[in-house]
Amino acid sequence: MPRAPRIEFAGAIYHVMNRGDQLERIYLDNTDRNKFLQTLGQTAKSAGWSIHSFCLMPNHYHLLLETHRPTLVKGMQYLNSTYTRRYNLRHKSFGHLFQGRYKALLVDPENSGYFLTVSDYIHLNPIRAKMIRDINLLWKEPWNSVGWFACKRAKMPDWLAWQRV
Repeated sequence: MPRAPRIEFAGAIYHVMNRGDQLERIYLDNTDRNKFLQTLGQTAKSAGWSIHSFCLMPNHYHLLLETHRPTLVKGMQYLNSTYTRRYNLRHKSFGHLFQGRYKALLVDPENSGYFLTVSDYIHLNPIRAKMIRDINLLWKEPWNSVGWFACKRAKMPDWLAWQRV
């Protein structure tokens, strides 16, 4: 039975997440994390996305993104496949990096409370996973957008849309 097609439209907001194959790590070091963020920025620019929140965990990532054109599928295909190629080239490995299909949940743009709840959920992921014990250390975590929103980091990426959060 074929999968249901993705719902795509201009102005859609999604909570997107994807996990490593067999829950394996998708970043081995900070160079990998920087490569992923670089690829995310390239994707946001070419696909016409605004990234409202992100969090990179060792074996998965979360994004809160808005599509200004109906480009979720093509953008996600580019993001995941390009990062996988870059990862495999760097680590002299091969094959897929991510497990199955990414998850994309629509977020109601009219419900600002839900939008902020999703953003909080994304930002607090390292706390819930007990990777960070003190919430004050979360602001310093470079693989999470919350530090820029709290003005604890310099030079916010131009693809990160802070206004709504």
